[in-house]
Amino acid sequence: MQNHPTLSFGRYTIDVVAGGTMHIDGGNMFGVVPRSLWSRERTPDQQNRIACCCNNLLIRGEVDGRPRTVLVDTGNGGKWNAKMRSFTNMQPGNPILESLDAIGVAAESIDSVILTHLHNDHAGGATKLDEAGAVVPAFPKARYLVQRKEWDDATGRRPELAGMYFEDDFVPLGDAGRIDLVDGETEVLPGLRVVPTGGHTPGHQMVVIEGAEGDGWPHATYACDLCPTASHLHTSWCLAYDQHLRETRRVKPQVLGELADHGGLLLFAHDPEHYAVTLKRDDRKHFAIADEVR
Repeated sequence: MQNHPTLSFGRYTIDVVAGGTMHIDGGNMFGVVPRSLWSRERTPDQQNRIACCCNNLLIRGEVDGRPRTVLVDTGNGGKWNAKMRSFTNMQPGNPILESLDAIGVAAESIDSVILTHLHNDHAGGATKLDEAGAVVPAFPKARYLVQRKEWDDATGRRPELAGMYFEDDFVPLGDAGRIDLVDGETEVLPGLRVVPTGGHTPGHQMVVIEGAEGDGWPHATYACDLCPTASHLHTSWCLAYDQHLRETRRVKPQVLGELADHGGLLLFAHDPEHYAVTLKRDDRKHFAIADEVR
């Protein structure tokens, strides 16, 4: 998987950087939707898995006279052993660090990391193994921004959430004093904000970047697991991982409808074929791709 071209957007540039590839069970990706329907859009392998990826955002711009660099999500990371990687055919190495290095961005240059939520395919690359095998922050100078609800769930060790969170991905960040907890919609930088959506997890948040005159789009939205792939533009097609399916089904049409009606740009978190699109309303599946950024 390769990085995508840079987008100029408002006061920022946006790079969609690769955080790793994997194959996820189709039933997990589409929940109650029958395979006979979703397989028309996503061809599964012999193990009923579909190809997915982690599209992460690198946002750069000057604020108050100084450069700022923000990373949104971190992909799977590099802490998994070969046996665990084999279950989802997870890309080897440490993809997010390798992708950043490929465009000349050092881990030490990241000022902030926005974590949309703390599942492994989004927060796994937030930490890494050092030479002694200890788990440490992967971006040593960054502050990591998380919704408080998400942090409380992820660290609460609730039996019903067993297997959903892996503490090595984020507890070392708290131990190092690198976590910033926020409550609700928050402006991270001028023209860059996080907006809670709930649904997937109670503390799941999306990222919104405001555009400027001449950009062609009024804003860009990284909706993350609210709408992880183009196939999830069907408003009733949701992830089996969604903790609150009813909330996903309520919020997703609102977010997609606002983008379709105002020409905003949607950035997909897990689609290996589409990463930045505009939307239109569609009688059959409610929303469809209008145009694609290439």
